[in-house]
Amino acid sequence: LHFPTLSDMGIKNLTKLLMEQAPEAFKEEAGPAAYTGTKVAIDASMALYQFMVAVRSAESAGGGGPSMQLTNEAGEITSHIQGFFSRTIRLMEKGTKPVWVFDGKAPDLKGGELAKRKVLKEAAAVALKEAQDAGDIEKQNQMQKRTVRVTKEHNEDVKTLLRLMGCPVIEAPMEAEAQCAELAKKGHVFAAASEDMDTLTFGTPKLLRKFTAPESKKIPVMEINLQRALEGLQLSMDEFIDLCILCGCDYMDSIKGVGSKTAYKLIKEHGTLEKVLAQIRKDGKGHTIPDVFPIDAAR
Repeated sequence: LHFPTLSDMGIKNLTKLLMEQAPEAFKEEAGPAAYTGTKVAIDASMALYQFMVAVRSAESAGGGGPSMQLTNEAGEITSHIQGFFSRTIRLMEKGTKPVWVFDGKAPDLKGGELAKRKVLKEAAAVALKEAQDAGDIEKQNQMQKRTVRVTKEHNEDVKTLLRLMGCPVIEAPMEAEAQCAELAKKGHVFAAASEDMDTLTFGTPKLLRKFTAPESKKIPVMEINLQRALEGLQLSMDEFIDLCILCGCDYMDSIKGVGSKTAYKLIKEHGTLEKVLAQIRKDGKGHTIPDVFPIDAAR
């Protein structure tokens, strides 16, 4: 495998753990052309964020600034619409039928994670202002990415475009990656494409990462097979879900001092989160369990 270092969204350090314990779960493909003749459910929210980041990066890169961006008559940037148009055409030219899935209402359990992200964005906005005052272009570019905000209008514009192009558009009741996984589980699509690793815990048989990466970057598609991952880990699906919660997920705070390797060891030894927590409480040291730890709701 020759994948670049990938950061994990959804489940902390799950990719690294799987590469160590279940390397046979991974397959590398040169790009979307390997999936000619298939339908793929794609996390549109992730792609939209990536296009918005690209717009901000171009603005702060110097040598042109915002005037280089596509805008409408009101001066509003429309580069994310162009991005979706180009990316969708490229996928269709490769023989893949994209099914774009958009986020719905965020689950109540995710409130804590969203609050953390809001605080980080506010801190990034302060750092951006400081970088602008100092003329630090590199820092501006870095902070611009962290302050990107995708609005309802951005989503609606892209949905309109895709419908005009004749592409299936699905509005998820909650998380887009969960809906992508459900479409794959039911056999409506070949795979789910997302950078969110919790797509696996929602049960997609196959997860495609970097599926919508720019062709110019020549980043291979990382295909992860859930059944082979479970076989390599020697865990049931229920145990895998408990492992992912223990690694750290978006729906609850993590147990202090427990990383992915420790989480895997504990689940292998004790089988369930309830038994892991009982053992941690019995030991009485080393790990701190949050006061609010809603296992059943997270599952």
